[in-house]
Amino acid sequence: MTSAAVDHGTLAARSRRWGAWQVAERRFRSQVPFLHTYLLTALGNPLMYLVAMGIGLGSLVRGEVAGVPYLVFVAPGLVVSTIGAAGAGWGMWAILAGFKWEKYYLAASATSVAPRQVAEGETLAVGLMLLGQSVAFWAIGVPFGAWRGPGSLLIIPIATLVGLAFLTPIMAFSATVDDEGTRFNVLQRLVVMPMFLFAGTFFPLESMPVYLRWIGWCSPMWHGTQLARVAGFGLPYPVAGVLGHLAFLLACAVGGLAVARRNFHVRLTR
Repeated sequence: MTSAAVDHGTLAARSRRWGAWQVAERRFRSQVPFLHTYLLTALGNPLMYLVAMGIGLGSLVRGEVAGVPYLVFVAPGLVVSTIGAAGAGWGMWAILAGFKWEKYYLAASATSVAPRQVAEGETLAVGLMLLGQSVAFWAIGVPFGAWRGPGSLLIIPIATLVGLAFLTPIMAFSATVDDEGTRFNVLQRLVVMPMFLFAGTFFPLESMPVYLRWIGWCSPMWHGTQLARVAGFGLPYPVAGVLGHLAFLLACAVGGLAVARRNFHVRLTR
């Protein structure tokens, strides 16, 4: 009995220390049966986007955009928008499933894993998956000539940060949802989609009417796209602007996680 008590105490201490990683590991293991889908998405989406938008549409664009060929201009925005949309998707039904359908968050909170660690673990797991997708997109863009120099490697962490800037606020919202109804559909169509369409992905935001530009200014995709273009082909940009974009993305990601930790605690302890 003493030995068992020691073992249980050791396991509890381990969970209190590494609970976030244990939650992340559970997410990784749950995705193993869908690994082929993840790989197909990570490799297929970049290929499809670069061919369709970079080469297909790009062949119709005369001259250069922002001083570079259209493919070089649009590629950074495609990476950012793809990873951002993926982060938003992970923050919806997958999170609600942990509370409502599969209830594995409830199971985790019945152990020594703290509710905040559940939120942190999901953020860690999804962040690593978004990082993998970002690497794949960048690598596929190389043979297309989408990048200008080694500085384009910075697009990988930039896109991942954009994904987290969508994930954590939406995850915080999902933790408050009991009956999803049409909430996620409305969020996807009226918030995420406009942020994608009006983020300057396919054309400079300055070419849009002034009364629509505010949508881009509110979108992590626009802030990330500007940073990615600075990294991808050296888009001339003031240092203050770069720091402002970075601060916006960090505020969304870190602030969203802080609210998510609180909402997870409230829901799992009520």
